[in-house]
Amino acid sequence: MSRAVFHHRLGELRDRTAEAQASRASGLNLLTSAIILWNTVYLDRAIAAATARKQPIPDHLIRHIAPLGWEHIILTGDYIWSFDPPKTPDGYRLLRDPSQSLLAA
Repeated sequence: MSRAVFHHRLGELRDRTAEAQASRASGLNLLTSAIILWNTVYLDRAIAAATARKQPIPDHLIRHIAPLGWEHIILTGDYIWSFDPPKTPDGYRLLRDPSQSLLAA
């Protein structure tokens, strides 16, 4: 995931000084950790939502789910930030409704 996030320099640290390389690596570690945390929180919420819909995910499958994926994150292109995205009462972004997906049609 770090290489994908840091793709603009082909996934390599090319700074001249060790201090600059360490600074860039720390920033990269912070960003990848934030992505992993976000994925972990929302994977947990998605599993809980599926269970609440009486569609529990079997434990043998949950063991193979990892928060290291990044394919759903747009790493290049235009970013459109909504200043007031819809949220749940506890402050989280809404999960996608599986009945609204193309695969459910």
